[in-house]
Amino acid sequence: MSKGKKIGLFFGSFNPVHTGHMVIANYMATQTELDEVWLIVSPQNPFKKSNSLADQYSRLHLVKLAIGDTPKLRASDIEFKLPKPSYTIDTLTFLREEYPDKQFSLIMGGDNLPTLPKWKNYEVILRDYSIYVYQRPGVSDLGELADHPSVHLQEAPLMQLSATYVRRCIKAGKSIRYLVPDAVAEELERSGLYR
Repeated sequence: MSKGKKIGLFFGSFNPVHTGHMVIANYMATQTELDEVWLIVSPQNPFKKSNSLADQYSRLHLVKLAIGDTPKLRASDIEFKLPKPSYTIDTLTFLREEYPDKQFSLIMGGDNLPTLPKWKNYEVILRDYSIYVYQRPGVSDLGELADHPSVHLQEAPLMQLSATYVRRCIKAGKSIRYLVPDAVAEELERSGLYR
């Protein structure tokens, strides 16, 4: 029996969401067997005092603006509702109960794959979920899990772009045109976030 729609979960703090994130999300949604990609905005970690992290609802709002009416992409605040800190396996378990008709997969950068064995219940993740891995600039060694049957390596376009760089530009009053989607640039200008 087939398990409904295939949903790729792209976790991130999206602080702020930028063109690199959107290129990967859209690539995964349109050039793999995934039917949709959900961009899951990570909540603030209550144990980390990070003043560079914008409020979770502001970051979610920017992701929604970035997606606009792009088909097959969705913004999700699912982790805001879960106990913190939220472990990926707990989020996956919750989503599976909430949407029994959907089949969930993880999307992650190649730099995260070698650290997967440090994740809570990583064996269960590898057993029960597919993992779509996109390459990261400068990361060639994906570790021993690269050959795992649950891992699907993707040739998504690479961008040497980080949220840290975008924030630095905003602080310095430099243009962020083309670094973030237009709607996100407009909202950042209007709200003064990260300034």
